[in-house]
Amino acid sequence: MGARVVVLDYGFGNVRSAVRALERVGADVTLTADRAAAQDADGLVVPGVGAFAACMAGLKAVRGHEVVGRRLAGNRPVLGICVGMQVMFDAGVEHGERTEGIGEWPGVVERLQAPVVPHMGWSPVEVPDGSVLFDGLADERFYFVHSYAAQTFTKGHDEHAVSRFRPPRVTWADHGGRFVAAVEDGPLSATQFHPEKSGDAGSELLRNWLSALS
Repeated sequence: MGARVVVLDYGFGNVRSAVRALERVGADVTLTADRAAAQDADGLVVPGVGAFAACMAGLKAVRGHEVVGRRLAGNRPVLGICVGMQVMFDAGVEHGERTEGIGEWPGVVERLQAPVVPHMGWSPVEVPDGSVLFDGLADERFYFVHSYAAQTFTKGHDEHAVSRFRPPRVTWADHGGRFVAAVEDGPLSATQFHPEKSGDAGSELLRNWLSALS
């Protein structure tokens, strides 16, 4: 039996395709909003599509933000996808309105500054050395559909970083300017793109994440 993974079902996200993609690479997947199941699984996937504010409201309704916090405090793996990644930051700003996020990472998710928004389609990524998620995938393209993103990442990457902690590994992409495409930060990983829509490369990325579950 593969790793036990819960895809958090809180009303926002391409959940069925995420479940199928994880099953294809060998995971034992449950789609649920049950907090006990989400807490106990080997891995938790937080999907998300649409508006930052709506996703945060949905997460709070099932107390998903608490589950994420408890899992990370216990060093239990979490994978955020698309808006499920964005909500890990301090806040998101849409149409001038600021919504507080889960706050695992400093920074604000804002609208892309590009001539064409949303950013939709296949794009290359700039992968950091030592990446586990992108092992063997540095030259691949991944499928993005988004109008907002984090455009800076400061945790562990400034002069005040505590040296005994490994800085998060940050993968970047470009659409009218650089934005954060993925982050690997201890037990918390996330992608702005959709692995479940990214063909063989996305499947291999999910397989890499599953292989790191313990």
